[in-house]
Amino acid sequence: MKKAIFLIMAITATTANAQELKVKSEKVKHPKTITTPSGLEYTITEKGNGKKAENGDKITVNYTGKLTNDTVFDSSIPRGQPFEFKLGAGQVIKGWDEAFALLQEGDKATIKLPSTIAYGEKAMGKIPANATLIFDIELLKVTQGLKQWSAKGKEKDTITTKSGLKYIMYEKHPDAPLCAGAKVTVHYSGFFRDGKMFDSSVERGKPFAGLKVGAGQVIPGWDEGLALLHKGEKAKLIIPYALAYGDAGRPPVIPAKSDLIFDVEIVDVQAAVAPAQYNIAGLTPQTTASGIKYYTINKSSNPIKAEAGKVVKVHYSGYLADGKMFDSSVERGEPIEFPLGQGQVIPGWEEGIALMNIGDKLRLVIPYFLAYGEQGRPPQIPAKADLTFDVELIDVHDGAPDQGGGH
Repeated sequence: MKKAIFLIMAITATTANAQELKVKSEKVKHPKTITTPSGLEYTITEKGNGKKAENGDKITVNYTGKLTNDTVFDSSIPRGQPFEFKLGAGQVIKGWDEAFALLQEGDKATIKLPSTIAYGEKAMGKIPANATLIFDIELLKVTQGLKQWSAKGKEKDTITTKSGLKYIMYEKHPDAPLCAGAKVTVHYSGFFRDGKMFDSSVERGKPFAGLKVGAGQVIPGWDEGLALLHKGEKAKLIIPYALAYGDAGRPPVIPAKSDLIFDVEIVDVQAAVAPAQYNIAGLTPQTTASGIKYYTINKSSNPIKAEAGKVVKVHYSGYLADGKMFDSSVERGEPIEFPLGQGQVIPGWEEGIALMNIGDKLRLVIPYFLAYGEQGRPPQIPAKADLTFDVELIDVHDGAPDQGGGH
């Protein structure tokens, strides 16, 4: 098979020199088979002296997978390409996550997985439904993963706000600019109560930029917590589920009623400068059959038109009826891209953007039933809210958008 078949999301399999990665190991004279509560059976045949694998670590392994009739269905050995994955992150079948957490560098083992911790009732290529699987495995290398900042000894330093948010300071810079009301760039790692990491800008190597603190662009616990911090500061935010994703959670990543913990570092703070609203003095609006009212601020000579099926790049600022701005790509300095005509934005945007050519600027006044309807989109968009957008069409092209999102 071309790729390791037990992936449930894209993982990079990297080539490594197994000889360079090995640590010392010795054959076990009298191997014992141990059965865990999940039904996993494992027998360590060679014992290494290297680092123990822990959840969150990146591990490099060799393996050969067989059915109970000794049919080999996959192996890294003939490819000469050890396999890497993040332990405990659900990137492989459950039996693998459990088994490798029992090993250390240099260990070789044979593991037997009942279907309940393999593929269950689902057939996968050469693997039949309800199949018990056997793997000969070797743990070649353990690379320590990102760890949650330790709170040990800092219990007395935990501050609790009236809302129930808790935070612990790790680095203070009280004379630096404050995040409240500003645009910030933040590095973060998010964890569940059990220590399992679910997201990290640090791991991706790209901080979250352009966030306006207090504007409702993120969960309430972030808005409140970041507003307490200054540029350069580091803190742990312990956010109760009511200030995170609530009763429903955000499946499949965030379960219902999940308290969340974030280790955050404020990389940069910049004053948020609200974009100037388009001037419509002296302009006569036009109204579409659906009820959208629009003003033409600038009509370009570019012949390329926004069309369904094309990817459009748009700068926008959105306002409520009272003139309050609730969102702006201009303020973030980052236009959005989305495929037009695929229902990824509100109906008023689908229709309004389709009126434009590259370079055009329009003010769209969208009735609530072509926006977020009777329910709105709390807390930013009230029920039955008519919305005004100042929009500029930056580009139109084929292919996939560079970034998702939109209204």
